[in-house]
Amino acid sequence: MKRLMVELIPDPDFGGFTARVPDIPAYGEGETEEDAIADLKVALSAYLEEFGLDEATARLNLPVSLRSLDLELEDLVRA
Repeated sequence: MKRLMVELIPDPDFGGFTARVPDIPAYGEGETEEDAIADLKVALSAYLEEFGLDEATARLNLPVSLRSLDLELEDLVRA
């Protein structure tokens, strides 16, 4: 079984979540994280049906490392 990294993006304006696998153009949405993931599974299934498992697997790039970075973007903009 291959494990996928799923990004969960909250919508601060309207509520709910978007779920996505960064390397595959398929998205799910829902009121809860679980709903968004369930919708993502449907989207991934449709992607696999259209493009095939080999295409999806070839797109996957697992990150070597992820780090949290405290950074104010405004500090990078110099007027």
